[in-house]
Amino acid sequence: MADRRPCKVCNFTRQKSYGLVVPSLEELKVKGSEFLGFTPHNPVTVVLEDDGTIVEDEAYFWCLPLNTKFMLLHEKETWSPLRRVDGGTAWMARDSVILESDVVDAQSAQSTSPWLDLALQLKQDLASIILMCEEDLQCLVDVPCPELASALGFQEKKAENFQETLQRVLDRREEERQSKELLQLFVKTVAKEDGQSQEETRRPSEGGADVPDGMELDQASGFNSRTLMVLKGKTSPETRLSTEDLQAVVAKGAEAMQQVLGWDKVRTTTLLQYCESELKRRLQQIQAVQSLRGNMPQGDRSQPSNENHDEESKATSPHSGK
Repeated sequence: MADRRPCKVCNFTRQKSYGLVVPSLEELKVKGSEFLGFTPHNPVTVVLEDDGTIVEDEAYFWCLPLNTKFMLLHEKETWSPLRRVDGGTAWMARDSVILESDVVDAQSAQSTSPWLDLALQLKQDLASIILMCEEDLQCLVDVPCPELASALGFQEKKAENFQETLQRVLDRREEERQSKELLQLFVKTVAKEDGQSQEETRRPSEGGADVPDGMELDQASGFNSRTLMVLKGKTSPETRLSTEDLQAVVAKGAEAMQQVLGWDKVRTTTLLQYCESELKRRLQQIQAVQSLRGNMPQGDRSQPSNENHDEESKATSPHSGK
């Protein structure tokens, strides 16, 4: 093995890692590209995975320690440091075994990057964005643009436009909530002037000051603490919940939700009406997007154009007519 060196190679996102034994730097490029699934004959750049140093000299390659980890980059890819949000211990599980052709479990990489699951959903079906809650959308907005582009298979400019569209959707939802709050305040003021009771003017979305602790209700209600917090204390909760949460609320019915929330029948029924209306609106948007996709030529479905992307982004807007 004197003329062959054990090493490791990974791709830009570090989701794939292989152990190799190669006799030269050139063989590292060829064999590494084959294992990583790169297009044959496309030029690649070899850099050190830990600091991004470019490795071009054969003599320098042989001076490096055994089992050095390299990263192979395409023309438009650049090295970026590993984001370790787990205290820097993820590498211990990932690098503990060095075997030729051994693929590192992608779940360890996804555990440090929660947005990857969302990106994979979008890559399989872009219409799934309609089902995401605001927390998921904000997560995708906060991802560094080059990383999101690589995960979605987009050009970096297209990924940037995609993030800007998501941010506009979030801004519009916030504007809609603020407008609704002002309207509710106006209605409440008029009602007081007309001598109506405060109970008659309260809306389900005006969370009261005394919100009961929902921790004891979690197991019995089937909702997590975040969902209960949104239902009880947030303005326009139906716009903040995911589609799955909306379905759960509607499925429980008025009587069960009345016990979960501790509200009166009128207030609970009104909340359910809002949730049913929001759920119906989202399902109509999904049907509209799927109908548009069904009318697209077969060749356009695997990689949606910017125009089709804009249409699908409009479908997520709360001001959409669909």
